[in-house]
Amino acid sequence: MAEENQDGQEKTEEPSQRKIDKHKEDGKVLNSKEMFVFTGIAGAFLLMYALSFSFRDLLFEWGDLFVFSGNDKLEDLPATKSLQALFFITKISLLVGIPMLIIILATQFAVGGINFAPKAASFKGNKINPIKGLKRIFSIKGLVELGKSVLKVVLLVSLATLIIYLMLPQLLMISHGTLNNALEMMYYAFPFLIGTLLTALAFIAAIDYFWQRHVHIQQLRMTKQEVKDEHKQTDGSPEVKAKIRRMQMEKSRESSKQREALKNVSDATAVITNPSHFAVALKYTPGEINAPTVVAMGQGIIAKQIIERAQEHNITVFRSPLLARALFFTSKIGNEISDKLYNAVAVALAYIYRIDQGEPAEQPDITLPDELIFDEYGNVEN
Repeated sequence: MAEENQDGQEKTEEPSQRKIDKHKEDGKVLNSKEMFVFTGIAGAFLLMYALSFSFRDLLFEWGDLFVFSGNDKLEDLPATKSLQALFFITKISLLVGIPMLIIILATQFAVGGINFAPKAASFKGNKINPIKGLKRIFSIKGLVELGKSVLKVVLLVSLATLIIYLMLPQLLMISHGTLNNALEMMYYAFPFLIGTLLTALAFIAAIDYFWQRHVHIQQLRMTKQEVKDEHKQTDGSPEVKAKIRRMQMEKSRESSKQREALKNVSDATAVITNPSHFAVALKYTPGEINAPTVVAMGQGIIAKQIIERAQEHNITVFRSPLLARALFFTSKIGNEISDKLYNAVAVALAYIYRIDQGEPAEQPDITLPDELIFDEYGNVEN
């Protein structure tokens, strides 16, 4: 039966890569304590066997620490022997520590992979909560750990007792033989005993590995609702995605409409620019009651094309950054300008008309309402 979460939903879905990565960030990777016990003890005995060929040299080096030559100066002995002892201890530590470290890392790499998670080292208050501690002790996981410990003790003690019982006649005869015979007996009995116990530990480690793997997979499994929620967080909710698509389509239609309107620039009365980022082409016939109409507008490349076409048809280009942005963000192609811009546009068109007639005129200072002062992104400037 699939595991249930707090909402009562069954965890039937395979975990996503995002959830696996999040568990790794929290330091939650597949781990097996019994596998470490087995590989650690097995590695220690293999290392002991490998170092047995140099035991003689190591013993002599250890013995030299307690040998004092008549040529040694008494005042130099503490420093000399201390450095000699430190060197010996360091060498033994490296000979034993480095191989054991490699064995431990190799075990973790084989079981669940090497993972560095600084977040797992952070302080967690719930770890010292006695109530939660009792829950962990009397949980299914705690019972399984207790069962493994009992199985390990019973199995190892039983095997050791059985082997000693089978070898008891030979062991009892040791006292009647020579020292050489006793050492020869131990030479065969000890590896047999250790090999049997390591086989039992390997069996327990295998059980623990598959159990931990099962628990780890169950913890990673997701409910259908969790899969949907994660999909929304990753790709966005359907409503947001639909809104983005609508905005993209509207933007595409606006750009298409702006490109099509370039052919109407020749009919414009004037072009208001900022000075080249925005361009709005206006058409107005003096004496008509209608407000000026936007025949073309754009920004970026389209704005440059509007200016170029206006220059080709001798249409006056008037630079007014605030007015150009206000027209661009409040107008649509083919429609009249906003009534709030009547006064500002009228001042600009009057100046342009006088320039077109060859009359001298000073460039006017165009003012706009505060709510129509935009930045280049269409936001109202404060």
